[in-house]
Amino acid sequence: MSTIDVSKVLSYALEREREGFAFFSGHAEKAKHAAVVGVFRRLAEEEQGHIRYVEHLIATHGGQSPSGAEPMATGHDASFFSERAVSEMIEQTTAEAMVPDLPVLRMAFLIERDLAEFYDSTAERAEGETRQALQRLAGWEREHERLFKTIHDRVFAEYSGMPWGG
Repeated sequence: MSTIDVSKVLSYALEREREGFAFFSGHAEKAKHAAVVGVFRRLAEEEQGHIRYVEHLIATHGGQSPSGAEPMATGHDASFFSERAVSEMIEQTTAEAMVPDLPVLRMAFLIERDLAEFYDSTAERAEGETRQALQRLAGWEREHERLFKTIHDRVFAEYSGMPWGG
């Protein structure tokens, strides 16, 4: 097993989490549909938690004494991201209204998948607490990946079945 430079991995992770926060919070302001706005706002909040978690890991790894309890130790609110919640959200709206947000939903899915793959591959080369932390981060990103894939695919399926020309 090759070793990793934990400091570099965590610095890279922190930058990607910050980019995720900027993406979700920025698109929450631009999204056309209220349900999509709500999802992006919630994900922006979670990305802030990821940022605090990675900052905690950096402080701990650097020998600093982190302030307070470990951030995000309890994980995400799984009910918000359940397939049922997503399904109900889409059923309560019209797919047509969400169509302008399809490219952004697809991009969100790809961002989350890419970050989850980074965490997974890096965790394979890490050991101990670093491995566990990276696996935790990968799990959180996989939740987000599934959420966006479900929303995107469901809205796209409805959109592609709509009659053309009104």
